[in-house]
Amino acid sequence: MSGVEEGDAVDGVVRVVIVDDHQIFRTGLRAALGPEIEVVGEAATVDEAIGEIVRSRPEVVLLDVHLPGGSGGGGAEVLQRLAGVQRAAETRFLALSVSDAADDVVRVIRAGARGYLTKTASGAEVSTAIVRVHDGDAVFSPRLAGFVLDSFGAGAGEIAAADDELDRLSAREQEVMRMIARGYAYKEVAAELFLSVKTVETHVSNVLRKLQLSNRHELTAWALSRRLL
Repeated sequence: MSGVEEGDAVDGVVRVVIVDDHQIFRTGLRAALGPEIEVVGEAATVDEAIGEIVRSRPEVVLLDVHLPGGSGGGGAEVLQRLAGVQRAAETRFLALSVSDAADDVVRVIRAGARGYLTKTASGAEVSTAIVRVHDGDAVFSPRLAGFVLDSFGAGAGEIAAADDELDRLSAREQEVMRMIARGYAYKEVAAELFLSVKTVETHVSNVLRKLQLSNRHELTAWALSRRLL
């Protein structure tokens, strides 16, 4: 009889880890999330978060931007330290913080978070955002959406530059680029575009080389800054 491996989704339920240094907030949030969300772990510090995410392999992490521990980098440090960890490769991150300061938002998005909500969001709103991030969307609190784009400095000149940069990519490479930048895993891109995983890997390598980027986190920041997502 086959079992369910840790990290596997069950019946459409999204597996989540909550990372926040206030236990009362974690408890309240857990109780407020919808039935489509399963909380599989919690953490209160940078180091606890990394250990719990590697152990439980959640599909989405709700990540506070201000966390004790580590080297003092908070939520962004969690993302940076997990960037090369295979067991966390398909986990997506949604920042959830009381802060709406520019530095906090930009830092965690540049590190690879797929969205940013403030703690004024309701349990239903957080649940919907979790599902959307799991499905590959970028999600922001309404007041932050325009601010995030502005913070990445997308003006007319950069949009024109983006057109020139996109011209370097084939139509297929552009399709792959957008899906990877939105957080899709290689196997998901392969299934959606009817390609082999190896072909997707080749396209991603070509995209990164042509755009002179180093990894998918830089690709996401590049696409966000040019309003391509």
